[in-house]
Amino acid sequence: MTLDYRWLYDTVRKRFESDEAMEAFLPKALTPDELKQKGDDRYLSAMSQRVFQAGMQHSVVDAKWPAFEDAFWGFEPEKMVLLSPEQIEGYMKNDRIIRHRTKLQTIPKNAQFILDIRQEQGSSFGEFIANWPSADIIGLWRLLAKHGARLGGRSGAGFLRLVGKDTFLLTSDVVARLVAAGIIDRAPKSQRDMQVVQGAFNELQQKSGRPLCHLSAMLSLSINPRF
Repeated sequence: MTLDYRWLYDTVRKRFESDEAMEAFLPKALTPDELKQKGDDRYLSAMSQRVFQAGMQHSVVDAKWPAFEDAFWGFEPEKMVLLSPEQIEGYMKNDRIIRHRTKLQTIPKNAQFILDIRQEQGSSFGEFIANWPSADIIGLWRLLAKHGARLGGRSGAGFLRLVGKDTFLLTSDVVARLVAAGIIDRAPKSQRDMQVVQGAFNELQQKSGRPLCHLSAMLSLSINPRF
């Protein structure tokens, strides 16, 4: 089974007053050059922000994030990797941030992950993210889940969306449209299912020329007009 891009476009376009309104609504991805220009502190900050967003209202975490930036010295990986268990305990007394010990413990772990990638690749973490092909974005999800701390499930894709890397999201509405189209018969769990989903997105991208984030949003809007 395949998804008909023309049907998808026409269905979503009806939700908006104009072409311009639809295009303005769709999420934006950064270019590879823009991703490379981001400092690795911004990637660690976004990883940490996504970890704290899991299971919480995102607006609550976002409102507290300036305090996190201040408390963690801008999330420089070289400094964050040195955080000791005693320092983490000290943060548990800071009422300006969200005091969740297990999530706080991911900060030095993900700092080490970033530094490991830098050493292995001989480049910045931003370059590594920028160069990863969108045709295998689930491979990047898999790497984040395996080597990052608490970046499995939806968190890996959520982190990529935060930093501006083009990715699709497997929300309940996106899954519902893929099921309705006969691409999958349930929420994807196995790597085989994930490959089928990636293939469907790759085909849509080839037909439309749109980034994955646009296609993901359009699939969602085709089910739920309020997104």
